[in-house]
Parts: sequence; structure tokens; C-alpha cells
Amino acid sequence: MKQISILGCGWLGLPLAKSLIGKGFSVKGSTTSADKIAVLKDVGIEAFQIEVSESRITGGMDSFLKNSEILIIDIPPKLKNVSSENFVKKIQNLIPFIEKSTIRKVVFISSTSVYGDDNSDITEATKPQPDTESGKQLLEAERLLQSNSDFKTMVIRFGGLIGENRHPIHFLAGKQNIENPKAPVNLIHQADCIGIIEKIIELDCRSETFNAVAPFHPTRKEYYIQKAIELGLPLPGFAEETTSFGKIIDCSLLEKTLNYKFQYPNL
Repeated sequence: MKQISILGCGWLGLPLAKSLIGKGFSVKGSTTSADKIAVLKDVGIEAFQIEVSESRITGGMDSFLKNSEILIIDIPPKLKNVSSENFVKKIQNLIPFIEKSTIRKVVFISSTSVYGDDNSDITEATKPQPDTESGKQLLEAERLLQSNSDFKTMVIRFGGLIGENRHPIHFLAGKQNIENPKAPVNLIHQADCIGIIEKIIELDCRSETFNAVAPFHPTRKEYYIQKAIELGLPLPGFAEETTSFGKIIDCSLLEKTLNYKFQYPNL
């Protein structure tokens, strides 16, 4: 039985852990909340309360990593408010623990925000030019992990994450003057995020980087108006006269290399 540690059992990490357990893996999972420990234990996860900060790591990180071969890092940067953090420093603090552990492969959950919105078609060969602080710090974190020779790091750059209880239309419904009406969408369903991670584990991929979005790119206006109609929500309104900036993320490398078929190709 292969043991996996998942740092960050949140919206994606928790259902991923459940799926891996169902496939016979032993899973250690972390949360920053004491209240959530019982939730993790109830689904068969060996639970740890761990917090990775800029200055230190609290909790039993050594025990969390012990005897695991694979570490999945799913702790997104918190950079959207006044208490923004130094995400790169958090990863720097984590690396020494990985180096001295049994971990041989890291799967780092990143984002397509490492690419700028320059109205181009994006592949893994495209030079990342992030135009947000989150994208800049994620890119630096990727480089820190992949340059370390003590373990192999697989990077997955997910697009916008959606699922049954998470969809941008619930925020956009009824809003007016929404920017970028002609920009293409680059979204991926939670079930495909889990499927892709499991495929990477199954095929034992090493030190690669994949873009991961559904191969479905209507404009924001087309997609969100149609989704509002489907769900019976107030229609969003878009700023038609403004210039749109965006990108189309190409996921063909992932589909070919992993032989992956999207469960939700049209979202």
C-alpha cells in the first residue's frame, strides 16, 4: 500500500483524499483547523493540524511526512487582502522538512495565473509572465521546488476551479458592467482535478509541468449568460465597450502524455 501525504485538505484536498482512500491508498492529511480534524478522521484520513507560515511551521510536520512517498501540496496563496502573505517564504520553510523525509515525489498544485493575460494561446512552452502577485509567487514556488535535487516535483497549473458547490456564476449573477466579455474561459471541474492528480500518481510522472483546464473556451459573456439561464439566476451584464484581455490555455500535452479523457469537457 502506497502512502500519500496531502498538505491542505480543503475544497480539493479532502475529496482527493477520499478518492485515494477508495483506491487503496493510505492517506495522511493536514488542516489548519482543530475543528476539522474529526472531519478528516471520519473519512479514514490520518489527520494532522499543521500551519505553514512565513516564520515557522507548527504541528507535527515530521510525523505527517513519515513513511510517505508522495506529498501533494495544495495550499493556495492568500494574497487578496491587506493581510497578504509571503507564499514563497512558506514554501522555503517547508522544503527542509521534505528533504529529510521519505518523500521522493512532490505534486504541487499551481495555477494558470503564472501566465499573463495577453490574448495568446498558451502551452507549457510559453514563457510565464504573471501579472498578479499570486501568479508571481506561485511561479517562484514552482521553481524552488523543481530545482531541488532531493525530490522530484510535478507541477499542475489548474485553471479556474468549479464544482457542484463552487461556480463563478453565483458571484456574477445579476452584476452589471463585468469586464472582459470577450475573454475566453479556462475552467476545470473538481472531478477532473482529482482524476488528473490520480493519473499522475498512477503513471509515476516525474518533474514535469502540465496545464490543466477543460478543452472548452467560449467567451465569458457567452458562458456565464448561458450558465445563468441554466440555473435560473439573474443574467449578468457585461461592459461591451471595454477591451477584453485573456488567454486560451492549451491542455493537449496533458491529454496526450497522460492519455487523459476529461469527465467534464464542456462544463
